[in-house]
Amino acid sequence: MDYEIARHNMVESQVRTNDVTDRRIISAMESLPRERFVPKSLRPLAYMGEPLEVSEGRYLLDPRTLSKLIHAADIESGDLVLDVGCATGYSTAVLAALAETAVGLESDSDLADEAGRLLTDLGIDNTAVIKGPLTGGAPAQGPFDVIFINGGVEEVPETLTGQLKEGGRLAAVVLGRRLGKAEVFVRAAGVVSSRTEFDATIPLLPGFQRVTAFTF
Repeated sequence: MDYEIARHNMVESQVRTNDVTDRRIISAMESLPRERFVPKSLRPLAYMGEPLEVSEGRYLLDPRTLSKLIHAADIESGDLVLDVGCATGYSTAVLAALAETAVGLESDSDLADEAGRLLTDLGIDNTAVIKGPLTGGAPAQGPFDVIFINGGVEEVPETLTGQLKEGGRLAAVVLGRRLGKAEVFVRAAGVVSSRTEFDATIPLLPGFQRVTAFTF
């Protein structure tokens, strides 16, 4: 399989056609070998328009959702970005092409080790991968200009929005009963508000289920 051609076709059909105009995102996704970030058995599917399961219950986002959500976060070259649930590190690599530093947070030790190895092998030196609970964020490395949640959530925990700088943005797909909505949460004057960017439905990221309150 010619992965270079597949990569180009992915960008042309799934990224450019979905209102992603930031040339940095386009360049990163056209140059990064996405097939390296999935199990060997799935490499022929690496550029398809569906989420790819890289470990039990853990996925690489489909290229459309990934590129549009990163675009909505409006990442600047001097930003510090936290990639929550980085899995094998593909999203961290894309984010690193836009920001000053991208920190991948991963709760699965095997995935974290693989992400660190791949990023090192590819010579992406403005990244770090740390291990820890995804909902806890990375307070020791923050606060962050941007927090990117690499999977669907039923709700965004305050532990993450509390790690945003003033003016910081958190990008996530919030899952509803039928459709999910990509949302950007912004901290301004100590208050966090959100705006909806586009429709998207992706697999739920473990640990981000809505907390059900008991009633008496």
